[in-house]
Amino acid sequence: MASAASPGQEPNDGAKAVADAEAGNWVDRIAPVSWRPYLRLARMDRPIGTWLLLFPCWWSLTLAAVSNGQPYPDLWMLFLFAVGAVVMRGAGCAYNDYVDREFDARVQRTASRPIPSGQVTPEAALLFTVALALIGFCVLIWFNLFTILLGIASLGLVAIYPYMKRLTYWPQAVLGLAFNWGALMGWAAVKGSLDWPPILLYAGSVLWTIGYDTIYAHQDTEDDLMLGLKSTALTFGDDTPFWIGSFYVVALLLWITAGFLAGTHLVFFFGVALVGLQMAWQVSTLDTKDAGNCLRRFRANRDVGAAIFLALVTDTLLSWWAGLS
Repeated sequence: MASAASPGQEPNDGAKAVADAEAGNWVDRIAPVSWRPYLRLARMDRPIGTWLLLFPCWWSLTLAAVSNGQPYPDLWMLFLFAVGAVVMRGAGCAYNDYVDREFDARVQRTASRPIPSGQVTPEAALLFTVALALIGFCVLIWFNLFTILLGIASLGLVAIYPYMKRLTYWPQAVLGLAFNWGALMGWAAVKGSLDWPPILLYAGSVLWTIGYDTIYAHQDTEDDLMLGLKSTALTFGDDTPFWIGSFYVVALLLWITAGFLAGTHLVFFFGVALVGLQMAWQVSTLDTKDAGNCLRRFRANRDVGAAIFLALVTDTLLSWWAGLS
């Protein structure tokens, strides 16, 4: 793949879209021009990552509601986790782009991102990262002390993740550990402690992330080889469908077990079964040589998150209704 210009070679044009963002996204259409580079730095033009970060939080929160016999998850906490997911995903992306700025400048797909294209300086990106992290901390302090400490504990994983592709062929595993921390925090926010259901939910979510991010990484295998970077996509190669399918199957089993231990009912297990069919579609139709195919199947995991959340919410409502009857 052809290399792109070095940092600073592109004009500092706030209206310049990022190459791998969806055409016509809201940032490129309606956001003030002066805000666009920072919104792009925070991936506001590509919300799929925010959904993938948020859903494990909401799953865990709702699973705790099932365990407590609540009719629905705490709406205020749902809102807090949503805000936290937006700002912390933005902070993580800005930090990741700061660390990877030299690599991004050499890859056609990423050279138009705000730092390598000259729209945002590295120093400004770091300040932006800190500002978003502070907003995230302001959200975090609304929770109980155990959840606050648990949230702070995740920062080590966030800090080391961007460097893992230089050191190991399994950076997707570190991403999974960091990205699904909310699967622990939702339960902790309700219960003030941890138990087997959130731990199993977390473990399954980590495997889910390794699967879908391996699909995503297949878009960049040529560039990773050129730059000397590592990924599970390079490790698995042509065996990728087998590995992703295996991760997905174990993830489903762990989610089912977490639900069983938390006291979920048939509607949740039916929802997980439907998710299994969607995952089977991802694996059976995956073409790792086609970047567009990989991107569509990666994005389809938002549907996985939404389906499991809907199944859990339906479970709480039906269980509450049955208790009134």
